[in-house]
Amino acid sequence: MRVRDLGIAGWRIWLEFERWRVGCLRCRSVFVEHLDWLATNPRYTRRFALHVGALCREMTTQAVAATERLHHSTVKELDKRYMLEQLARAGQPGPHVLGIDEIAIRKGHEYRIVVSDLERGRPIWVGGQGRKEEDLAQFFTWLGVAKTARIRLVVMDMWRAFRTATLRHAPQACIVFDKFHVLRHLSDALDEVRRSEYRRLSGKDRTYIKGQRYTLLSSWENLSSDGRHSLKKLLAANKRLNTAYLLKEQFGQLWSYRRQGWARAFFERWREALKWQRLRPYERFAAMIERHWEGIAAYCRPENKVSLGLVEGLNNKIRVLQRRAYGYRDEEYVRLKIVASFLPPLPRNASP
Repeated sequence: MRVRDLGIAGWRIWLEFERWRVGCLRCRSVFVEHLDWLATNPRYTRRFALHVGALCREMTTQAVAATERLHHSTVKELDKRYMLEQLARAGQPGPHVLGIDEIAIRKGHEYRIVVSDLERGRPIWVGGQGRKEEDLAQFFTWLGVAKTARIRLVVMDMWRAFRTATLRHAPQACIVFDKFHVLRHLSDALDEVRRSEYRRLSGKDRTYIKGQRYTLLSSWENLSSDGRHSLKKLLAANKRLNTAYLLKEQFGQLWSYRRQGWARAFFERWREALKWQRLRPYERFAAMIERHWEGIAAYCRPENKVSLGLVEGLNNKIRVLQRRAYGYRDEEYVRLKIVASFLPPLPRNASP
């Protein structure tokens, strides 16, 4: 028998040996000698399979295949076994604080739902065939009634289907709307004001706005010195954009309050500042906040002060994994990648 082992100093190593096969006279069955240093795929040693799986945590399957002189399907198979062993060691999760979001897997508005355990900082489920109520219901079915009853907090965007499914399956859970999704709507409103001002103006007044979309939509602390200089120049030249930008920057203060009454007073003052400003996109945004106020103000309670940045951080890491897995048609493999990439690597004595 010939199996692939770890290489040494750039040399590829194969081991050749004889493996016993024993025939049982009583049951007429044939048994093969068990060798604990072989991987589940008997053409490779366990340590080589672990090596390939560890490489796939940092590299694409194509890059690992080129490095180890393997077929990409072989690398993918070894990586799958590695990730399945990771999930088996992690066990069935029992989360208390969830983050729910969707990811686009292909062009054409094809979505899958990602559910994360925010206390442990990792995704625990990727599934569904879209982002409808019945798609999220699949997660609660997978989790089970007993563990669903222990969920106390769910962070999500303002998508109605997510809220409806959560209230139906976990009515005891408090729903908090994600800060970054809310602020994204506000950034869209500011961008709409920018486009309307660009259409309204002409000549030299228009040149101040052209090419400044990124500068205007960025937070002040994220801008370079040149970006801040350009922003000051733009805001000094256009009063409406100056007002809209200041209102956008002020609104982030809403999540700093520890009492819902204080947060409500701040929002009322912010909405009052919109009067006579002719900022229709902001007025629509304020109406949306009013409709979803309960889920936004719920963050003010001390027991709900989870790290909302963790939700956005997880989403950014998932997008990087998606780009690394670009072109894979095996959706189950992509799901494994998303869930297992946040788990610790396997120890040397694991059996992938």
